[in-house]
Amino acid sequence: LLQSGLHSQLAGLQTLLLNVSRAVTRDVLIAFSPTEGPSRLNSTEKGKAGKIHLPRGIFQSLSSQTVRVVVTVLNIQQLGMFKEINQTGQVLDNTVVGITVGESSISGLQERVQLTFPHGELPQVSQRCRAALPSPPAGGWRSSGCDTQPGDKGTVCSCDHLTFFTLLLSPALDGSTARALMAVATAGCGVAMAFSIFTMAFCIFIRCRFRLEDTVRTNLGLHLNLVGSLLLLNLAFLLSTGLAGRAPPSTCRALGGLTHYCLLCCFTWTALEGCQLYLLFVKVLGTYIHHYLAKLCLLGWGFPALVVGVAGALGSYGKYHIQTMDHQTIAHLCWITSKHLLVHYITNCGYFGLIFLFNMAVFGVVTHKSCSLQGTGAVQGHSKPWKVVLVAAGLFCLLGATWALAFLTYGISSAAVLHLFTVLNSLQGIFIFIWLVVLYYPKTKESTGSLSYIIRHDKTTTGSQD
Repeated sequence: LLQSGLHSQLAGLQTLLLNVSRAVTRDVLIAFSPTEGPSRLNSTEKGKAGKIHLPRGIFQSLSSQTVRVVVTVLNIQQLGMFKEINQTGQVLDNTVVGITVGESSISGLQERVQLTFPHGELPQVSQRCRAALPSPPAGGWRSSGCDTQPGDKGTVCSCDHLTFFTLLLSPALDGSTARALMAVATAGCGVAMAFSIFTMAFCIFIRCRFRLEDTVRTNLGLHLNLVGSLLLLNLAFLLSTGLAGRAPPSTCRALGGLTHYCLLCCFTWTALEGCQLYLLFVKVLGTYIHHYLAKLCLLGWGFPALVVGVAGALGSYGKYHIQTMDHQTIAHLCWITSKHLLVHYITNCGYFGLIFLFNMAVFGVVTHKSCSLQGTGAVQGHSKPWKVVLVAAGLFCLLGATWALAFLTYGISSAAVLHLFTVLNSLQGIFIFIWLVVLYYPKTKESTGSLSYIIRHDKTTTGSQD
């Protein structure tokens, strides 16, 4: 081909040939790069190039004394190869690496071949090691025989056979889906803010219009603060998405800290709702706590401020970009920057994970105890099945279960979960509003004004009109 002058046909193909003795007692290490091709691994290699680790067990199984190791690096964009029909992912750097040892096919290796594909920071994608299919359809990929170990600076593919390998990146969302989700989230924030205002007005009306026992007033105070944190979170999100593209860095840092603060406040008040339910349903008698609601407010609004203050001192806030696989920016946010994602994982994912586990345990206890009392006929106000279902659904939403869907939003299969997460969280304010109106508004003497009535069923009502 070279003699024929077809240099362009080989522009994307580079090969390294090594003669390796069967008696080799050490592993073979090779470096490869999409631009420079394969080469012997330099001891001063800083990790920018990829690495191939061939275990010595490969050569011990060969019969000849000397074998030829061929490592080929292909740029499939230039060569027009490995084009799979309906392929949803993108090959990292358009690079495919082929490995052959000797003339026979090698598979079923006990000690696996390892290929490290280097990369920088990637958008939200699913990383999957793929091997070329040994038979038609040409260009197809398979995942069997290869394990994927993602990392911050590179992904390691461990495979039990030799063939052509690549790292396939599949976006969690395509551009059109992501833009649709942003539109739904923006509209949902507006609806959630409106119903949050209605809910806060309703809680204030109930507290001022009716004479309630202390437990009910405390519960309403908790609901009022939780809904208030949801209102602030939706407002902060709209400001962040609306101003991030043109806001100066200092303003974006402030908006990022505000959004993070509101999110942590929402999580904290969700945890306090769970604690209150535990006190009502498990530790029924309890002890009187002086200025109980004021102390809860200090914790609910103060603890997130402490966390955000520490994160802000570390310079964690700034502009954050949501990108597609082809690096097209879908949205700008003022949020935790990509360099400080550990702050996000600890303060958001880890913090909420602990809260969710606790609240779901409380939810299980409350549901079990409520069903037990329903079976005995002790509770008349909640005997209707639809009201029991409503109370359970309201508790589920009140304890932040809809936020748990965020843990399932990973990979290409998460598109449906992301839609569900966006819609349910947008409707959270509506759910809470309906739940509070049905549960707390005293229409008859048999109506209850508090969940504590399920336990303290010796009283016929918890709220009476002045």
